[in-house]
Amino acid sequence: MCKGLATLPATCLKSAKDIKHKISFLLQKPEPQAADQKEIKEKTATAVTKRVPNAAEVEKWKESFCHVMSSEMGRTVFTSFLKSEFSQENVDFWIACEDYKKTPPSKMATKAKQMYQQYVEADAPNEVVNLDAATREKTRREIESGGPSCFDEAQKMIYNLMEKDSYRRFLKSKMIQEICQKESCAAQEKKGCDWLDSRQVLAGGA
Repeated sequence: MCKGLATLPATCLKSAKDIKHKISFLLQKPEPQAADQKEIKEKTATAVTKRVPNAAEVEKWKESFCHVMSSEMGRTVFTSFLKSEFSQENVDFWIACEDYKKTPPSKMATKAKQMYQQYVEADAPNEVVNLDAATREKTRREIESGGPSCFDEAQKMIYNLMEKDSYRRFLKSKMIQEICQKESCAAQEKKGCDWLDSRQVLAGGA
């Protein structure tokens, strides 16, 4: 074990564990959801407990919201943030729409109705409250055909909302600050270990 750890502040030594525990705790709250979405959540929850995002990932997330949503880890951490704001249904709906596009044509009509009942209609278990009445009604009409694009307008509206609103708060959140702090501490730890290793090599050579 590197002796350089002893010289680091206690907050650095705790940061990695703290961020894992906080993200994991937020992901553990049970909520009603479709079976396929539950499976996705379980997989991402398992993945996030195995590692913490690195500095390169976080820097990518800061560049654009697109980088957050295109990264599995980014979506997992962003979902945790939205859960803390009680608006997790937004990202859940967006992910469900992406999954819907991969559904076999023969099953689209059935799945479209399930998604509508889960997220779009009034008083749905995970109702996306930020959709306007016109978009809800248009989505209701289009799911009757069960085509691959029936949720496109609603999905786009929710994506834009998250990008303009939630994403900005996400970047300033304590969660992201703690991840960055953890990376800073890890860098200090590595620097201390490298310095110690160099001294040991020199001492051995002498």
